[in-house]
Amino acid sequence: MKMLTGLLLVCATMALTNAADDGHTVQRSSVCPSGWTQYDDRCFLYVSKAMTWANAEINCQAQGGNLASVHSLSEYAFIQGLIHGITHRYPQTWLGGSDAQEEGVWLWTDGSRFNSLNWWGGWTDNNLNQQHCLQMNWGERKTFDDVQCWYNLGFVCAKPI
Repeated sequence: MKMLTGLLLVCATMALTNAADDGHTVQRSSVCPSGWTQYDDRCFLYVSKAMTWANAEINCQAQGGNLASVHSLSEYAFIQGLIHGITHRYPQTWLGGSDAQEEGVWLWTDGSRFNSLNWWGGWTDNNLNQQHCLQMNWGERKTFDDVQCWYNLGFVCAKPI
């Protein structure tokens, strides 16, 4: 009887140890919240529900982030891939850039630096001083473009890890 009790105790201890290890492993590997995808030191979320740029920013802030800023061509390609993986296309999508405070001075809503070289062939025509918000996947080349902020588009949120 002592042997059976001892064996059961060893088995129970091993089972509890394995369960604790499994839970710990999941915690370590889940850097981003469910539905978000990690790239470098940030988590990204594509939201297909179309809304204005301002409402999209409010939505991102409610989730602890901002509309996404983009700082490299590889990051832009990652975001395009994220969107394409969900939609199977390249829809025009809000990002966190705006020049609404001062015409021609672009800022990211997350406060990071906006390098004017970040346009990578995109276009800022401002269309009669009415386009102050940044979209991606515009035109044949799927680049950045300035557009009127009241358009309803899907959007990408980002937040630091």
